[in-house]
Amino acid sequence: MLNRIAGYTVIAIAFGPLLSAQTIDHPMTAGERLRWLVHQNLGPVELAEDVAAGAEGTLSNTPKEYGPHWDGFAKRVGIVTANYGVKTVMEVSLGSIWGEDPRYQRTEGAAFSGRLGHVVKMTFFARNSAGNEVPAYARLMAIPGSNFLANTWMADSQANVSDALVRTGLGFLSRMGENAYKEFRSRK
Repeated sequence: MLNRIAGYTVIAIAFGPLLSAQTIDHPMTAGERLRWLVHQNLGPVELAEDVAAGAEGTLSNTPKEYGPHWDGFAKRVGIVTANYGVKTVMEVSLGSIWGEDPRYQRTEGAAFSGRLGHVVKMTFFARNSAGNEVPAYARLMAIPGSNFLANTWMADSQANVSDALVRTGLGFLSRMGENAYKEFRSRK
């Protein structure tokens, strides 16, 4: 697991300039939701993360059912991509019902502690169509929901409640890390 986090960190540093935190000055439109969804699943950083996770799983041969070869690597990348795709589709579609905006907005100019608090808070909150911070119900449902749903297509050794809970925790930590990068990266 630490290998995966280190790999994601290297990818974020290498591709970081491609990540963006928007200034949210209007409610998210349907077109913006679609662009966000496509970017979250097919953006260069996101695809590199999927490949890194597949490579790490192949290197450690986890799950063993897939084997330590190219076919196993392809299966691992496919599973990671599918899991993230389900999560983002759930988040953006449920969020559209409640007017939640999944985009992260920086708090430039605030003290470090305030910015750090914002990173953590916005892991679990989102802005609604009125611009108010509200619980991110879509995200709070999508991350665990997609991870438990993934048990239906995961390898048997990873299709259990314990692994779904670990994937859920990592999903929230991943979102927090993405928020932190967007908050603290320097702008040119």
